[in-house]
Amino acid sequence: MRKFLLLGCLLLLAGGCVAKTAWNVATLPVRAGSQAVDWATTSQSEADRNYGRKMRKQEAREGRERKKALKQCRKEGREDCASTYQGYRAGYPER
Repeated sequence: MRKFLLLGCLLLLAGGCVAKTAWNVATLPVRAGSQAVDWATTSQSEADRNYGRKMRKQEAREGRERKKALKQCRKEGREDCASTYQGYRAGYPER
């Protein structure tokens, strides 16, 4: 009889732990599924960050091309070199 009384007291004391563990086990598939979806999708902040990085690279490329075209124009001895560059423009598709 003492064993049953002791076992009953332990179950009452540990009941919260058992219930929490059961809840965690029951919700595990849902949490795992939501984590997989989170890994598979791109958030808006990630998309903005990636777009900003892409645009900075394009602008750096444009700057290098402009500088090269201006240097070539001056080397050829032309006067109106600033308006002669017709190359790449960041943010626009390549021709």
